[in-house]
Amino acid sequence: MTKVGTGFVREATGLVKNVSLFDAVAINVSYMSTGAALALIGFTVILLPSVSGVNLVYASLIGFVLSIPQVVVYSMMSRRTSRAGGDYVWMSRSLGGFVGSAVTFMGVTMETMPYLALIALSVVFAIGSVGLSLGNGSFAALADGVPGSDATSQFLVGAAIFAVLIALNIVRPRIGFRLISVLMVVGLLTLIAAIAAILSAGRVGVENYINGLGLVDSSNNPVTYQSVTSSYQGPTFGLAATLSVLPFYAIFVYPWFNASASVGSELRGPRTATWNAPISALLACAIVTIPLAVMYYAGGFAFTDAALHNTALVYDAGFNFWTLAIGVSRSVLLQYFIGTGWILWETAILAFGIITISRYLLAQSFDRFLPAQFAYVSKKWSSPAFAHLFDLVVTVALIGVAAFVYRTVSSLYGAVLASMFYFLFVGVGAAVYGLRSEKGEARTILAVAGTLMAAAFLYLSYEFLAAQSVWGGNPLAYGYIVVTLAAGIVIYIASYRYHKSRGVDISVLFKQIPPE
Repeated sequence: MTKVGTGFVREATGLVKNVSLFDAVAINVSYMSTGAALALIGFTVILLPSVSGVNLVYASLIGFVLSIPQVVVYSMMSRRTSRAGGDYVWMSRSLGGFVGSAVTFMGVTMETMPYLALIALSVVFAIGSVGLSLGNGSFAALADGVPGSDATSQFLVGAAIFAVLIALNIVRPRIGFRLISVLMVVGLLTLIAAIAAILSAGRVGVENYINGLGLVDSSNNPVTYQSVTSSYQGPTFGLAATLSVLPFYAIFVYPWFNASASVGSELRGPRTATWNAPISALLACAIVTIPLAVMYYAGGFAFTDAALHNTALVYDAGFNFWTLAIGVSRSVLLQYFIGTGWILWETAILAFGIITISRYLLAQSFDRFLPAQFAYVSKKWSSPAFAHLFDLVVTVALIGVAAFVYRTVSSLYGAVLASMFYFLFVGVGAAVYGLRSEKGEARTILAVAGTLMAAAFLYLSYEFLAAQSVWGGNPLAYGYIVVTLAAGIVIYIASYRYHKSRGVDISVLFKQIPPE
């Protein structure tokens, strides 16, 4: 690959290097959605045919191990191609504009929008669950699956929150980055408080909380700590069963440290580009694994797995890590702090995602794959305003479809399969780059890490497809993948022909590194 040449939309992106190492880690950790994972784990586990042998802690650690080749790839390649849409840049330069553009358009540019819709609804459900946990029944309309939940209210609140964050990122983009960092710190403090609350309550506290809910099962039998615990039959670890839940971690946690790479041209220095991925992966592993281990320790393995698979607890009481922490807390002040932090933690995911998707839209526009309007950066605000508005329209529409048609956030899980294919190609692209452009040790490391990364995402794709009823295999999710891939192919062909007739061969641009 050569350095910047002619033919790009302009000679500079217009973006500013405002992102420190701390900000980059905050962006990644926010995108890795650990707060949402701990909130939605019950609504996911409940879909499994059985939880016998499912060990959520071991599954998280296995997911982390599978992500190590990806960490290596992103650490090395982010330093070499520190540009807007970073992984898109090296993948499209290694595999060619046709493959790189179409796969990226499907797998991250457009796939991020259903993910943001999923998170927007998750924020709404968090508000509802917190309200109910604190004894306010009027919040039932915003909760997921409980009696009284209302799709219209969920849509309106989710769309409003998303619109406000879009507006903030248009008029105050620098504040958008700072907001993510602040929300991450608040989220971590909340997580620590929630862990402390559960450990302090111990087994007795968990028992008292569950027994005090006054729930009954479908046969009108009381749901108690003992009845839930005794309903679990199986070992504390089964390899096949544990591997079957890896898509949960793929949806929310380990692959998503591409966030900082997407703002590569805004990173401050090579140290930030190199170290944000390994720091983010280790931090996210701790943030998602320790709370699950605490649930196992305080409540017991059998109880925790059975509770996350219990219809009454999950659907009627919204049982998850956060609601358990609120339920066992002895201090009302602590309950409010945990509940507020839970909501803010999930809001941080939206704040990050809005920034990331605009950078991919901008990067693909810079290469003349997408119309030039997506590369427009407001001179007044230094933000990609048109890209943000496009994101707003599509994401709000998807929030509506998920809320009104499928009535569940898990209906959007299947769209993440597109990103599994995307990361597979990113790994292949890194291996090809290493073989073509590197020498010695770097050549070997990139080739091996890229190949292992591609193999890991091929396996995760298989797990998604092996249990489609669990991982959102529905016309909304799969149809969205097919349509966006087809659209990416058509857009590339149309753009190539359009610019060729005007004397610009866009395929040549994919042999150059775009400007900063």
